[in-house]
Amino acid sequence: MLLRAIAIFVEVLILAGIMYALLSGAWLTLFDLGLGVKYKKFLTVALTLAGLMAVVFFVAHLTSFYPGT
Repeated sequence: MLLRAIAIFVEVLILAGIMYALLSGAWLTLFDLGLGVKYKKFLTVALTLAGLMAVVFFVAHLTSFYPGT
């Protein structure tokens, strides 16, 4: 049981890191394409919420469907 919890935690950390890299790339791309500075706070909040929703989905999915022992 403890091994399953550790495995889920490690997988969520890896997936959260991947989501962080993807969303940071999207943030940089949007500002490189000329998005105004006045949208910086909104875009930061929107991408943070998208990342948090993805991590919640990963946790729910892994705890529901991760093979148990």
